[in-house]
Amino acid sequence: MATSYHSNWFLHCGKHVWLVVSCVILFIGCAGPAIRSQSPEVEALLNIEAETKLISDYTIPWGMNPQRIERAALVTGLAGTGSDPPPNARRQALLSDMQARGVIQPNTLLASPATSLVWVHGYLPPGVHKGDRFDVAVEVPHDCDTASLNGGWLMETRLAEMAVLGSRIRDGHVLAVVEGSLLVDPVSSGTLDSKSKIRAIVPGGGVSLTSRSIGLILQPEHRSVALSKRIGDAINGRFHTVIRGSKQGVATPKTDRFIELEIPTTYRHNLTRYIRVLGAVAVTEPTNGFHARLDLLRRQLADPVTASTAALRLEAIGKDGIPVLKNGLESSDAEVRFAAAESLAYLGESVAAEHLADAAANLRSARPAALAALRVIDDANGIDALQSLLSSSSAETRYGAFRALWMMDSPIPLVRGEQLGGACGFHVLNVAGPTLIHATRSHHPEIVLFGTEHPLNNGMRVEAGPAIVVVIDGNIATCSRFEADVPDKVIEAKADAESVLRALAQLEATYPDMIQFLQQATAQRALATRLAFDALPRANDGRGSLHEEISIRDRSIPADAPVDAAFSGESGTDESS
Repeated sequence: MATSYHSNWFLHCGKHVWLVVSCVILFIGCAGPAIRSQSPEVEALLNIEAETKLISDYTIPWGMNPQRIERAALVTGLAGTGSDPPPNARRQALLSDMQARGVIQPNTLLASPATSLVWVHGYLPPGVHKGDRFDVAVEVPHDCDTASLNGGWLMETRLAEMAVLGSRIRDGHVLAVVEGSLLVDPVSSGTLDSKSKIRAIVPGGGVSLTSRSIGLILQPEHRSVALSKRIGDAINGRFHTVIRGSKQGVATPKTDRFIELEIPTTYRHNLTRYIRVLGAVAVTEPTNGFHARLDLLRRQLADPVTASTAALRLEAIGKDGIPVLKNGLESSDAEVRFAAAESLAYLGESVAAEHLADAAANLRSARPAALAALRVIDDANGIDALQSLLSSSSAETRYGAFRALWMMDSPIPLVRGEQLGGACGFHVLNVAGPTLIHATRSHHPEIVLFGTEHPLNNGMRVEAGPAIVVVIDGNIATCSRFEADVPDKVIEAKADAESVLRALAQLEATYPDMIQFLQQATAQRALATRLAFDALPRANDGRGSLHEEISIRDRSIPADAPVDAAFSGESGTDESS
């Protein structure tokens, strides 16, 4: 019964995904011709296009929603701000976990003000591979008295899908593990939000223990083994990937209703586009319809109103669409040039790089997509285009370019960087443009310095965590670590951000300690360099990032709901909305 329910639920949600995409394509694709006088020739081409059946006409995508996983966990290392949690299902679940791990006197540990019970959650993204890292959010439940999570360490926690069924908390198979130092939201720090100190993030702290498949479900009226195979053949005629050193098609028809998909490397970080392009692949078309369709798409690409959809469909065609897309690069309209360049990038044509860099710099709405497309052009043209953006006055443009370069080829000397102690990745970029210090609170702990001069003003005194103090006297920064029953450690460094961060690493500062130093220096106006967090350009898709969604109130599990570990949810299912 449950399996049937979930299958119908996925089908229902999947239909909405294709419905939205189809409506957008239908509206954009037809708006241009609809508002202009159509010649008989164009009408004939449109009739041929209407007879062409695409994959999206027969299928809906499956497995494209993130999968929420969560569990009660223990935070240690708090400076007297923890609390003894009340007796409820969360506490009992945590006690059971601690006892299974052999923790001695777990109730005594829970009662310590140096510890706190927290609720941890994260999302396994579509297509995640075993071993991939992801962000997790941490929050103190509303019925606990913990005052702050600053300085805390999240003990190793095993995350699973959880649900309330019959007034009981039921958890499924363990799908990930998480551990690490807590980063209390640096942007919320100092605000009037009373919850800001009891919410935190562990950037890249989760490790997936499973891989998630994606695929296509044939709509009920189209289910047949023959059509499933035909769709699989159409997909494999266009998309390939390398599996265990062998080049193979990406589609495997499993049944008359389901086709499993591999993800080509080119689309590994842009699954939404992959599904959209795949949906535009033709399954059947009229005799001699292919060349007519190319002609129609050429006309639609030249029109800014229809260019985006036309480019996507040309990308779905593959190499035969490249000449038409290259003609689009000659358009006088910036949006037409961008649409053509974006599709050319995913088709492996590096001629698109210059146009994509121009779009990233000058078309803010196109910036996320332009940088994503540049990331797949892994040759000299793509690298040069991204490097040209590192001196931009826009923080999101230059960090987006850095991130694309690092993901494309991390050994590139300009972006290679180093590991700053055990705290974070550290990169100092000798580039022009206004100075900028960028720090992450997602993906993984990382600090990037744009420019090499980031002086600190005389007279500054700031803290870096509970045990480290940084004082500036003239051109010298004195970094001191004070701990009870441990000899004091003092390091002197040049009074600039890079030198102090390196000194903090020698004092075994954590990433949150370093962020606190940067934030307090900025608040005291002792650091003139702009400090930015997560300045990645984001597509306006209506979805917030994890650090924008660290509250569990919208998905609260009753504190008194009994826990049942026998929930039989399968690790491969996709049950999130």
